[in-house]
Amino acid sequence: MAKKPSWTSIGTDPDYRFSLANERTFLAWIRTALSLVAGSILLEQFATKLQPRIAVVSLAAVLALLAALLSVAAYRRWRDNEIAMRTARPLSTSFIIPLLSTGALLVSAAIASLFILR
Repeated sequence: MAKKPSWTSIGTDPDYRFSLANERTFLAWIRTALSLVAGSILLEQFATKLQPRIAVVSLAAVLALLAALLSVAAYRRWRDNEIAMRTARPLSTSFIIPLLSTGALLVSAAIASLFILR
C-alpha cells in the first residue's frame, strides 16, 4: 500500500463532500489534458493536407506540452486545495485557467491560419 503524503495529517479532515468536489475538479482537468493529448495525436497523424508540415508538428507538440503542464498543475491545485480545506484557509487563485486559455487561443489561431493559407 502506498504511503500517505505527510500533508494529510495537517489540520482536520474536511467535509467529504468538499473533498469529493475537489477530486471531481481534478478529474475534469485530467480529462481536459487527455483531450489535448488526443488533439495533438489527431493533428499530427491526420492533418496531412495542412502545410507547412513543421508548423503542424509544432502545434501538435504544443498541445502535448500543454497537456503535460496541465496534468502537473491539476495535481498541485488538488493538493493545495486539500491543504487549504484542512487548515481552514481560503482557496488560492490558479494560473492554470489563463495559461490554458492563452494556449488554446494561440493554437486555435495558428490552426485557423493554416486552414486559411491552404
